[in-house]
Amino acid sequence: MSKQNNYSFIAIEGNIGAGKSTLASMLAADWKARLIMEEFEDNSFLPKFYEDARRYAFPLEMSFLAARFNQLKRQLPEQDLFSELVISDYIFTKCLLFSKVNLDEDEYELYSKMFNIILQQLPKPDLLIYLHAPIERLQWNISNRGRSYEQHIKDEYLENLQKNYFNFLHTSTEQRILLIDCSNIDFVKNPEHYHQIKELAGRNYEPGIHHFHILDV
Repeated sequence: MSKQNNYSFIAIEGNIGAGKSTLASMLAADWKARLIMEEFEDNSFLPKFYEDARRYAFPLEMSFLAARFNQLKRQLPEQDLFSELVISDYIFTKCLLFSKVNLDEDEYELYSKMFNIILQQLPKPDLLIYLHAPIERLQWNISNRGRSYEQHIKDEYLENLQKNYFNFLHTSTEQRILLIDCSNIDFVKNPEHYHQIKELAGRNYEPGIHHFHILDV
C-alpha cells in the first residue's frame, strides 16, 4: 500500500472475538506493512481476572495501561510514521473503554486521570477500522478460538463493552472511522468478504464515521 493513500498508521478495533488480530495480520501481509499486535497473552492477571473480576480488575487494567503504552511508544516513533505503513490490532483508548466496564467508580476516576496524561504522548491512527458483530457471533468466535479463560464471558459483559465502543466512536468526530458490519460474513474463509474489506480500508475518508455492510456473495 503506497503512502499516497494518505495513511501511515491504521488501527483495527472491535469487541472481544470480532477478528481484529486476524484482519490486521492479513492486511499487513498483503500491504507489506509493519504489524503491531497486542501482547495480551503475557499478562498474568488476565486469567485471574476472569476467575475473580472484582479482585483483579484494577491490577489488570493498570498492567494493560503500562504494557500498551510501552509497546506503542516503542514501536510508533514519530519519524517512522512517515516512512512505512503501520497496522495495529488495537488503539490505546481501548484501556479506557475496558476500564469503564471493569472498575468501580472511584478506581475509574483515578485510572482515567492517569490515562489522559499518557494519551497525549501517543500518535492517533490516521484511520480506525471498527469491526462490528452481534453478541451471539462474538460468543461463537470466542468459543471456537479456544482460550480457556475466555469460555465463560457473559453476554452482558460483551454488551457493556459494545456500548462503550459505540459511545467512543460517535464522540470521535475528528477521527476517520470505518465501521464495518461483519454480522453475516467470514473474511477468513471467504476471499470475497476479505477483498471487500481490503478495498474499503484502502479508500480515502474524511473525518467522521463511515458505515459499510459487507455483502455476502
